[in-house]
Amino acid sequence: MQTSVKGKAFVFGKNIDTDQIYPGRFVEYTDVEDIKKYAMYGADAEFVKKFQPGDIIVAGTNFGCGSSREHAAITLKAVGVGAVLAESFGRIFFRNAINLGVPVITCSEISKIVSEGDEVAVDIAGGVITNLTTGAVAKAVPMSPYIMNILQSGGIKPMIKAMQEAKHARG
Repeated sequence: MQTSVKGKAFVFGKNIDTDQIYPGRFVEYTDVEDIKKYAMYGADAEFVKKFQPGDIIVAGTNFGCGSSREHAAITLKAVGVGAVLAESFGRIFFRNAINLGVPVITCSEISKIVSEGDEVAVDIAGGVITNLTTGAVAKAVPMSPYIMNILQSGGIKPMIKAMQEAKHARG
């Protein structure tokens, strides 16, 4: 994972729940190629057609509230989201996203400095968000070294696998 990303902002409001991120009626799909077709479908049915890998989702408070299904985080990873920036996150969604290697970054000022379509740069490690369209800058809640390790490993499973392989290599 890169420690900085840049992309076009797709802005959503407050209380975007997991059913808007990935509607439950599609939960029968298990293949990632099928799942990613419905990213953000409950909030914007045309999202996948407009979104490019590396683009950034921006939201208000409580992004990812709702169910504990991992499909919401899986679909965002599958479409190649560069980062999700929100004023706050649903706790379970936040942890699911981190565990899957999706950068989810809390920034209380994000809705004030980014509008739909703005070009945004995110220094994930440093916690600095820059709106390249307007020049506005905001500071995010910093990631712990442990969370950065998970993200840089591509998720918690790859991190644990790498740790186990390193341990076995040492003997």
